[in-house]
Amino acid sequence: MILTRGARITGAVLCAVLAAVVAGWIVRDLRAVGDVSVLLRYWAGYTDGWPKELPATLQADPVLLVVYVLALIAALRSSVAASTLVATGLVTLALRLPGVWTIGSTWMDGRFGDELRTRALIGTFVALAGGLALVVTGAAGRRQPLDAYDSDEPPPTRPGRGAGVTAFLALGTSGAVLIAWEIRQLFTLPDAIYPAWFIGGKALTLGLTATPPGWSSITLGVLCLVVAWTALFRAVHARPLGMIVAGFLLVSGGCGIARVLHNGWLEDFGGEPVEQQLSMGTSFLLALAGAAALLVLARRGFESADGRGEGYGGYGYPQGGAPGYGYPQGGAPGYGYPQSGGPGYGYPQADTPRQGFPRSGGGPGNPPPPASPPPGW
Repeated sequence: MILTRGARITGAVLCAVLAAVVAGWIVRDLRAVGDVSVLLRYWAGYTDGWPKELPATLQADPVLLVVYVLALIAALRSSVAASTLVATGLVTLALRLPGVWTIGSTWMDGRFGDELRTRALIGTFVALAGGLALVVTGAAGRRQPLDAYDSDEPPPTRPGRGAGVTAFLALGTSGAVLIAWEIRQLFTLPDAIYPAWFIGGKALTLGLTATPPGWSSITLGVLCLVVAWTALFRAVHARPLGMIVAGFLLVSGGCGIARVLHNGWLEDFGGEPVEQQLSMGTSFLLALAGAAALLVLARRGFESADGRGEGYGGYGYPQGGAPGYGYPQGGAPGYGYPQSGGPGYGYPQADTPRQGFPRSGGGPGNPPPPASPPPGW
């Protein structure tokens, strides 16, 4: 399946709008805080040196900004543009949905002004509409190419076998760990805090556009498991969605490592409680898993013009050892560019006479090409 030009342009415009919304809130926080380092410390989760005015964003917002910019570029140029738009839209819907009820809640009164909350609510609905539009554009803007020359764009690419297994191990482990920690929260958090951990509440200090921590953690864990399973079967959408998820893992784990180093917890690692040790180890795990998954999935995958992946012949670029037409493999007969030493049509070999152009000692010319390709085309 290929993405039509109109769908590519529409997806790029939607990504630009979503990026502008996020960038606007980041600029607002920079102006309100007045110091980039203070905002970075707040995003990383440092408990000391908080800004006097509570920022509206959290560490997920700069990650979303990068995702939107990369999705915009992919929408215009990438062979997996359709999957990228759908993945970006789903992540946007998942992370922006809680804003529908958190921004207008009474426990937000006094933390942010009414005008700012109104702007945040409008921005949330714009983000949700944009995310839904991305899903529709990526899903409905695809079509099957009529033939090998119907489109100049390369076929969608799948992750290779090694990349799929690596992503399965890295993202599957991370997803299981994230969900396990949220199950643990059920027994450790007080009853008054536990609901707010997922849906927001007065007990939490939450940014205006930020997602509740429990909600974002569960969402990230579920997405990790979904990508891990589909990457094992080398699905086309596993590359763009897996890269988005890996980016969030890398930033989350990196911020956790920064907190560990900032607080000096590694200096007495053996003396810390077991649960604290596991928490610190989780930060390193998420960072490494995110980096590994991002590295293997960012590499160009195997072209899959016919939807079956590598090892199958297709239009334009058949895989090694598989028969195809357009660019036949060495030793395989084809039409258009014959192999050395074998008969073909188009450009005769040095010692092969061509009809209409006799050579010394020549014989009959090449027969005309068949009216239709042989079975298997």
